[in-house]
Amino acid sequence: MEERLLALLRLAIKYNASDIHFTLHYQEMSIEMRIDGIFRKVKTKFDDYKLIRYLQYLSNLDVGNMLHPQSGQFSLDVDGQNLSLRFSIINNINFSNGVLRILNSELKIDADHLSNIDYQNIYFKSLMKRRNGLVLFTGPTGSGKTTTLYNLLKCAKGRKIFTIEDPIEVYNDLFVQLQVNEEAGFTYGEGIKQILRHDPDIIMIGEIRDEKAAKGAITAANTGHLVLSTLHSSFAYSAISRLVDLGANENELFENLICIANQRLLVNTKDKHKQVVYEIMDKNELAYFRKNRINSKDFLSIEKQIQKGINDGIYEKDSI
Repeated sequence: MEERLLALLRLAIKYNASDIHFTLHYQEMSIEMRIDGIFRKVKTKFDDYKLIRYLQYLSNLDVGNMLHPQSGQFSLDVDGQNLSLRFSIINNINFSNGVLRILNSELKIDADHLSNIDYQNIYFKSLMKRRNGLVLFTGPTGSGKTTTLYNLLKCAKGRKIFTIEDPIEVYNDLFVQLQVNEEAGFTYGEGIKQILRHDPDIIMIGEIRDEKAAKGAITAANTGHLVLSTLHSSFAYSAISRLVDLGANENELFENLICIANQRLLVNTKDKHKQVVYEIMDKNELAYFRKNRINSKDFLSIEKQIQKGINDGIYEKDSI
């Protein structure tokens, strides 16, 4: 099983897959890799069903616990490259689904090259000079939101930075990094509360996913801290209604929001390299949106950017 797992990871590295999905129904295994946001099937072998148990062992999970979802982390050396991996699994009587997430062991870009549009890079870096406020990056899974956050934090030199993450994807000695532990009661909300007692300059919240995290992020921004986080929403403007649904006070939200950026990862047709497309709502656009409450279709600019890029032959259609 060790050699089979290494072979799958070599394949994942070759095609820049973000995760590997294992679906076991009785003794029949299906394996898929998420590559540029698209699932690609992998040819399976007759004994691949054993991979589920092997990954549970490596992740130090309770093999006998079939009732509750579990997740754990481990690292593995693949041809000299140390990979940090997270395995999550859910089970029922006849079905098991496991996801092996390949965490970012190193960053291959920097804050000057997040976007291929120079003024966007300059704008993002300028945000890191702010003393307070809330900056949100939204977009689908695998679009590079966390990578964007880490690269921005790296250019905030001389600032005291704390992160609260689930999981910690990139270890960096420049930050104080805290790991969410739901079973121990250390949630995003509790983590934010604890971090505020240590007088940070910048707080990075891996994801705002519940009411306590949403209110905690706004409170931190409102009390003189720069807060960066991610949120699952289809467009930049929809992050506002998402936060309100999570219990955020709308007035406090608009007072503290300084930027919402929605991003998508696509493949350039010429050099086949990945490229991030951003839709940015800065302070002025946020104020305009709040005042006018214009129709949401007027804010679907990222879809227009992507469609124009496909029509012009810049992006591969299948990479969306």
